[in-house]
Amino acid sequence: MNDNDDSPRRGWLERLGHALKGELKTREQLLEALHEAARNHVIDNDALAMIEGVLGVSEMQVREIMIPRSQMVVVERDADLRDILRIVVDSAHSRFPAVGENRDEVVGILLAKDLLPLFLHDDEQRFKLRDILRPAVFIPESKRLNVLLKEFRASRNHMAIVVDEYGGVAGLVTIEDVLEQIVGEIEDEHDIADDVYIFEHRNGEYIVKAMTPIEDFNEHFGTDYSDEEFDTIGGLVMHAFAHMPKRGETVRIGDFLFKVLRASNRRIHLLQVTRAPEEAAPVEQAAEG
Repeated sequence: MNDNDDSPRRGWLERLGHALKGELKTREQLLEALHEAARNHVIDNDALAMIEGVLGVSEMQVREIMIPRSQMVVVERDADLRDILRIVVDSAHSRFPAVGENRDEVVGILLAKDLLPLFLHDDEQRFKLRDILRPAVFIPESKRLNVLLKEFRASRNHMAIVVDEYGGVAGLVTIEDVLEQIVGEIEDEHDIADDVYIFEHRNGEYIVKAMTPIEDFNEHFGTDYSDEEFDTIGGLVMHAFAHMPKRGETVRIGDFLFKVLRASNRRIHLLQVTRAPEEAAPVEQAAEG
């Protein structure tokens, strides 16, 4: 490769060297330099997205990504083992806030793996949840994500309970929620193959990618959702919410319930789809609004 071919790369690297000496004074100047580096193939788009994620985390607060209290999956401290196992299996989570008689009070964190020894030693009859609870970590809504990530790493905790200015439980946040702001989606137990859009998770319950064309959704489920206004089922669902939904929120459209399994600050990624009970009041289709 001759000098002329390499000049864009050398030019950007020289500017980066100057930046490290203090020539870039603002965040905007730094981002512009990084975008130019991506355009010149000095860094790839994935690296650029991660750097932007790191910069964004330093400015974001917990309240922006937390799971609200109303959407938390919790277990009751005095519940019997069978009831707790039902919640663990149905949600497929690995950590659960435990609440006392006052459901607004989190008294500890249950790790699903801590239930396994009970079956090995046949201790079901003597089971008391409070004996295996881990201490809960409480943080304010205003805590910045970069500070929280550092604390997660130092303490080896993976979940924190978010409290409001009055000390009440406002929601929860996990280390995965923070990392996804940097690296994007992290695959979990709900993920399906790249070439699959609709997957039957269990009898009557489906995992559906938000990018599924409405036409394909209609063909699979025998629905007649209009695709005149939106191309994908994610667009239709977001319109039904009338706001950017967070993980755990549910809305009904026609005969089906749509629960958000994964969403970013900008769009929905993955949905759980089940047939709605007959007594629930349906939400009007977006195209008819």
